[in-house]
Amino acid sequence: MRRVLTSIFFSFFFLSCSEKAPRIGYIDPPIGVIGQLLNIYGEGFGKEQAESYITIAGSSPTSASYIRWQDDLISLRVPEFGESGLIYVYVDGKRSNGVLFSNRVAIPRSVQGGESGLAPRIVSVSPEPVSIGSLLSIQGSGFGNSRERSGIFFSWTAESSPSAPAEVQKNEEIEVSESEGGYEYWSEREIRVRVPDGAVSGNLELRSPRGNSRPVFLELARGPGTKAFRDKRSYTISYTVDVSVQEASGSNSLYLWIPQPVSSASQRNVLLLNRNREPFVENYRGTSLFQLQEQSPGKTVSITQSYQVEVFAQETVINAQQIRQENNASSRYSMPSPLIPSDDEQIKKTADSIVGREKNPYMKAKRIYEWMLKEIRILNGSSRTGGALEALQTKSADAYQASLLFCALARAAGIPAIPDAGVLILHNRGSQRHYWAEFWIDGFGWVPVDSALGAGAAPSAFTLRENPASWYFGNLDNMRICFSRDQTILSPMDPRGRSAVRNRDYAMQNLWEEASGGLESYSSLWGDITITGAYVQ
Repeated sequence: MRRVLTSIFFSFFFLSCSEKAPRIGYIDPPIGVIGQLLNIYGEGFGKEQAESYITIAGSSPTSASYIRWQDDLISLRVPEFGESGLIYVYVDGKRSNGVLFSNRVAIPRSVQGGESGLAPRIVSVSPEPVSIGSLLSIQGSGFGNSRERSGIFFSWTAESSPSAPAEVQKNEEIEVSESEGGYEYWSEREIRVRVPDGAVSGNLELRSPRGNSRPVFLELARGPGTKAFRDKRSYTISYTVDVSVQEASGSNSLYLWIPQPVSSASQRNVLLLNRNREPFVENYRGTSLFQLQEQSPGKTVSITQSYQVEVFAQETVINAQQIRQENNASSRYSMPSPLIPSDDEQIKKTADSIVGREKNPYMKAKRIYEWMLKEIRILNGSSRTGGALEALQTKSADAYQASLLFCALARAAGIPAIPDAGVLILHNRGSQRHYWAEFWIDGFGWVPVDSALGAGAAPSAFTLRENPASWYFGNLDNMRICFSRDQTILSPMDPRGRSAVRNRDYAMQNLWEEASGGLESYSSLWGDITITGAYVQ
C-alpha cells in the first residue's frame, strides 16, 4: 500500500476518463459452485468478447469457460479456481465496478457440538436471504443476557484500486448501527438486529468480552440497485477548544461535548491518535464529554484532539422499478423535529405539489432535489440565519438550510431522511463547514444527496465532480469528513445548568457547553478542523 503526499493527491484526484466504463448491475447466482452457470447482467460489455475478459477474485477464466458475451449479459461456467471475491469486467482497458461472488464450498459453516467454554456460538440465522434494514434473528448460545460491549459484525467490501487489477479483495466488516436503533433485542440465546447500511453477503460474527463466535455465512437479498465504495482517502485531523474563565467562585463545573467523526458505511476506521487530557466520558452519543471542575478567574484551558479517519467515495445505481418500500425502523426518520419541520403546512403543501401522484420514494426524492436546484437559490457557505422554513419562504438557502429543507420536504412526502454535518476538505489543506443529506430506501440503505454542491455552490478551493447536478444525487465524494448524521440529542448534566448551543457548526447537536455552580462568566473558542495529513491508499 503506497502513500502519496497531499499535494500530489490534490493535484491528480479529479482526472477522469471521457469514455464510459462497463457496469455490472448484478450477478446470478451470487453464491455458486464450480461448473455452475454464472450470469453477469449490466451494460457496456460490448457486442462481442474480442479482447475483453472478466476476473473472479483476481484470476481470469479460460476462453472455454465463456458461453455468451453480449452488451448487457455475460454467461460462463464457474472455473475450477473459483475462489470467493469480486468479479470485474474489463473492456478496452476499462474496468467495471466489482460485485462479490462467493464459492459455496469456501463458506464457513457452524459446527455442531464442537465448541466448548464460554465463547458465543451462532447456530442459525433467519430469515435468509435478508434485506438491508430488515430484522435478522440470530439463534445460538453464550451471547450474554445483555449486550454490554458486544457487537454483531456483517461483511463489508470496497472496490480495489484500478492500478492493481489482479488484486484479490479482502472483505472487511461493518457493525450494526447503535445510533440508528440497529440492536432491537439481546438475550443469552437470541439476538435481533437490523441489517446495517453497506452490508454485503459474507461472514457474520459476534464479538464479545467472552470471545468471538465462529463466523457463519449470511446471504443478503439482491436489492433494487448497487452501492460501491471506492477511492479510499485517509485523513488525519486536529481540533481544539480554548476556554478562558472571567468570573467564578465556589464549587463549579463546565461540561463540553466535543463531536467525534462518525462511523458509517463510507466513513470508517475512526481512530483516536492523541488528546491532551482525558474526557469525563469517552463516547457519549458520538461526542467526547469533558468536565472542567473548580475553575478560577483568569484560568485558561485548552482541549485538543487528533483523529485518523478513512473516507470512501460512494456511488449508487438504483432501478426505481424494483423498489418495495415498507414500514421498518427507518420510519422514525420520517417524523418532524425542531430542525426539520415536516409537519408545517407550508412544507407539506410544497411537498405535495412537487411529488404529485408519484408513489415511488426514490422518484419522489429526485423530484424534490430537482425542484430545489431549480426553485431555490443555493449559496456557498453557511453564513445565513434561519432554517428550512426561512429557506422556503425566501427561495434562498445556504448549504445548512438546503440540507434541512430537503429533509423536511422528503419527510413530508413520507421518505425517511437525515441531515449530515461536517467539513469539506479543500485543496490548500483547509476545511469549510458543510451540510448535506441522506434518504432511505428499504432493501438498499441510505442514499446521499448534496443539494449545495449539486447547485454548484462550492468554495473556490474545492473542485466539483463533472455534471454536479446529476452526480450529487445518489453519489458522494471522499473530500469531506462527517461529524453528525441527523441531530444528536444530548441530555444536560445538571438540571440547573446554563447551556450554550452552537448553530451551524461542524456537527448538529443540541448541547455543546453547560456551566453550573459558581461559574458565572467565561468565553470559549472552538477552533476549525485542521487537516494535518491526507493520503491516497
